[in-house]
This record gives sequence, structure tokens and C-alpha cells, in this order.
Amino acid sequence: MISMSKGKKSEHYVNNKEFLEALIIYKKKLKDAQENGLQKPIIPRYIGECFLKIATHLSFKPNFVNYIFKDDMISDGIENCVQYVHNFDPEKSDNPFAYFTAAVTNSFVRVINIEKRNQNIRDDLLEMNGMNPSYTRTGDAEYDSAVKRYNEDQGEN
Repeated sequence: MISMSKGKKSEHYVNNKEFLEALIIYKKKLKDAQENGLQKPIIPRYIGECFLKIATHLSFKPNFVNYIFKDDMISDGIENCVQYVHNFDPEKSDNPFAYFTAAVTNSFVRVINIEKRNQNIRDDLLEMNGMNPSYTRTGDAEYDSAVKRYNEDQGEN
């Protein structure tokens, strides 16, 4: 078994302790800014790099790897982390890696569901115009009822 030396770190590695320390410092600056009526401080580069590493690495997991809109998933995951970074409470948890990994995972699932819904809408439009839909047709009852409502709204039967 080959082991890495202690001084060597992978470029994809997020050190949870350093990440936590950076978040504690950022949260203190955020609190000071709010108390003094100042603008929110900019998220430090290190925290942003951690968000990027978490989202990028998570996109290679087997349940996310084969989507063609993976870049959109990564971008949305990072955006989600930035949007809710102030919600992480170091007093409740000392594991920001797990917190933000869960946030990115939820974001990925949300993007996948949106893309599936859009694919079904495209397929419905193709079928209504006498063309062949994609091979991803699911026959989902929720989408079938949405098509029916759409057709009723358009005055079609």
C-alpha cells in the first residue's frame, strides 16, 4: 500500500479544519459589518475555492457524472453555497465540508429535476407537432397531466 507523505495535499482536498477556521473568521467579519451597518464582506478566496472543489469533486460521483449539463450543476451548487454561507453556524457544527456538500447535492438534484421537466416539455412540443421526441421519454403521470392542462389551456382536446 502506497501512502502519501504528510506534507503533500491533493489539489481537490478540502481541509475541514482550515475551512472551519476561515468560516469562523468570515462569520465574525459578517457580524461586525451587520452591527456597524456596513455592507456584507466579500467571501474570502479560500472559502470560494472550497466551494468550487466541493462542487467539482461531487460532480464526478457516479450518480451525477453522466449529465450533459454538469457545468450548470456545478455553477448552481457554488451559487447555492455563496447564497447561504451565512446560514452555517460553527457553534452547531464543526463540519462545514458536510454542510456544504449537502447543499451542493441538493442543488444538483434540483437542477436535474428542472432539466427533466424541460426535457419533457420539449418532448411534448415535438409530439404535438408530429415529430419524434427524445429517447428519454418517461411516461410520468405528472407530466402527462401537465400536457393535458396545457392542451386544455390552448383550446385543444
